[in-house]
Amino acid sequence: MEHGLDQLPLHARARVTGLNPASDAQERGIVRRLLEIGFLPGEPVRVVARGGLGGEPIAVRVGQATFALRRREASLVTVQREAAQ
Repeated sequence: MEHGLDQLPLHARARVTGLNPASDAQERGIVRRLLEIGFLPGEPVRVVARGGLGGEPIAVRVGQATFALRRREASLVTVQREAAQ
């Protein structure tokens, strides 16, 4: 089942399946930036930490890099959770 990266539980393993279509110019810029930093279909991803109150920022590991994303940015990335091993 696909869902937004912002909904992925802490430390759960998943793979990027795509990015949601941008609804405006600002979102197009965010989507472009996410692609540039490695949120590409097939890449392994997991949430490694969440901020305090409100859960922002979200620390996300994609491939071999870790990034801090706002909840809105993370919601643009669709992921498929991998089966537990």
